Amino acid sequence: MLRLRKILLCDYLYYTFLLFSILYTIINISNPPKSSYTEKSNTFTGIVTKIVKKEYKTIYIKNKEIVSTNLYHNKNNIELGDKVKITGKFQKKTNISKDNPIYFYTIKISSIKILKKNKNLYYRFKQLIINNLENNPYLNTFILGDKSYVREDINRSFRENGISHLFAISGMHITLLAHLISKLLKKLSEETIFKITSIFLIIYLLLVGFSPSIVRGVLFYILFSINRIYYFYIKKTNLFFLTLSIALFINPFSIYNIGFLYSYSISISLLILSNELSGNYLISLLKVSLVSTLISLPISLYYFNQINILSIIYNLIFVPFVSIILFPFSLIVFIIKPLLPIYNIFIQLLENLSLLLSNILIGKLIFKKMNILLYIVYYIYIFIIYHKKKKSLIIIFIFILSIHYFISYFDSKTFIEMIDVNQGDSTLVKINNKTILIDTGGEQNTFNDYHTIFYNKLSPKLKELGIHKLNYLIISHGDYDHMGEAINLVNNFKVDKVIFNCGPYNDLEKKLIKALDKKKIKYYSCIKELNIDNKKLYFLQTKEYDNENDNSNVIYTELNGFKFMFMGDASISTEHEILNKYNLSDIDVLKVGHHGSKTSSGKDFINEINPKYSVISVGKNNRYGHPNKEVLSNLEKSKIYRTDEGGSIMFKIKNNELKIETCSP
Repeated sequence: MLRLRKILLCDYLYYTFLLFSILYTIINISNPPKSSYTEKSNTFTGIVTKIVKKEYKTIYIKNKEIVSTNLYHNKNNIELGDKVKITGKFQKKTNISKDNPIYFYTIKISSIKILKKNKNLYYRFKQLIINNLENNPYLNTFILGDKSYVREDINRSFRENGISHLFAISGMHITLLAHLISKLLKKLSEETIFKITSIFLIIYLLLVGFSPSIVRGVLFYILFSINRIYYFYIKKTNLFFLTLSIALFINPFSIYNIGFLYSYSISISLLILSNELSGNYLISLLKVSLVSTLISLPISLYYFNQINILSIIYNLIFVPFVSIILFPFSLIVFIIKPLLPIYNIFIQLLENLSLLLSNILIGKLIFKKMNILLYIVYYIYIFIIYHKKKKSLIIIFIFILSIHYFISYFDSKTFIEMIDVNQGDSTLVKINNKTILIDTGGEQNTFNDYHTIFYNKLSPKLKELGIHKLNYLIISHGDYDHMGEAINLVNNFKVDKVIFNCGPYNDLEKKLIKALDKKKIKYYSCIKELNIDNKKLYFLQTKEYDNENDNSNVIYTELNGFKFMFMGDASISTEHEILNKYNLSDIDVLKVGHHGSKTSSGKDFINEINPKYSVISVGKNNRYGHPNKEVLSNLEKSKIYRTDEGGSIMFKIKNNELKIETCSP
């Protein structure tokens, strides 16, 4: 034992083990597995690993990969652990989840057959627990770590407020569980308590899944307990390195997981600073909140391009509420169901407060996406601040952060980006320091109001570019695929003015106008031109038609000698009117009308304007068959870009040259 203790006290042992785990990680992430399926596949056989019951059942089936499908009628009574065969159309392959080397598809189901009913004890036990949770969102969250039942607007408010870490089973929850078990077994010896608790936590880990934060929590408990009980006297930092190394060997792809990065970076920081975080409960909590915010800052900026500085204060409210009241109460309610109404009152309080605070825009700061080296520099500088402990260094750090925040204000680049919004239109125009968004895109029949183009594509794009506000939102016309996200945009982003097309307002436009009036945002319709920093946008279509498409705003502008034209959904009739009214030729970039539909982009019109580049904003495998073959033929003399093939397309004007960049979907 003495020899073992001597070996375990050697620092180089842990450094070597960590080095090997890093090399193992690099090798694995450099050679990710390839999918066995394509979107042309039509059958999938696997084990049902998850069932989410909402308006309908969503089931997740896994073999080497994962598919999900929605069951509106579960006539076969499919349960966890059942082996099933699904036939249907593979609709979408998610990019490989970097923290999990598994491809994920969704299937539009045509038939499903149970090949073998579950006899696995693990799945039976898990099904028993799930049945006892009765789809309660927060019991599922705190007991099984499954947040899929929590409304997306609530989840989003947690993220906006910087408190979402409280709702992922983590080291805090594992520590509380271990403490509760220890209290129940207090008459037993310390070693026996440790063994029973460890077995319980390992079973729990298998039950809820190997998320990075849970793995860290369980490993921490086991390793730190062994160190304490058997008097190995291993340094806490070395135990941390050992935990990190084991976690990477378990899943090297977890290095990409944001929860992994938050969990380990904050944990090592609190471990190193443990002696300096003392004080009464409130002071200690404030110090922990400050350190956690500072350490997580580079990660938040890199992934979300936004931080909420008020989260330091919010955590002072929510951390004790969740850790002292809500989480322990969840365990009690799981056993004593009659207490559920009281539990729901606490939940109501939690949700209402989070939604209220998420609407406070003060403190939410948007930062432009920068080279990854900057975020590494942030960590180096934080490390220097810790060691030097000079106030001047903190002031310099705040100054650097301020430059990062304000850099977009001094960015005078001119560019136009056709954003990939699936089957819809959205174009961002930046002229010097002014920003204009033409259309927002929009998809009807989405899963819910918070799984939309705005939250998934538009908002991240604006934040990535460091755009703090839009000077103008231009609505080409009132169709949902062009303005469906406008209300979400004005409710969550600063917009100065809105411009509508000619013609009467439809119901969707009227709803937007109500939102604009509430926000006191000015709006105009049927204008002829817009002056942006001495650059003019000309609105060529001012005649009123009896349909939205022909009433589309058709916009023409010249930027640094390059001609751009945006057609909305204008049809061939509108194109003839424009040809008769204006002398247009040699357009550099054409945003093709109506997603490449045969009702637009007539041969005469295309021959006259003679575009050099043509961009078609269109959804992959869309049900309309866009773009039409005849339209593609009409555009054959131009270089064609499509958002379904190349993702977002950006045209940068630099040194009187037009540079084109694509961002694959």
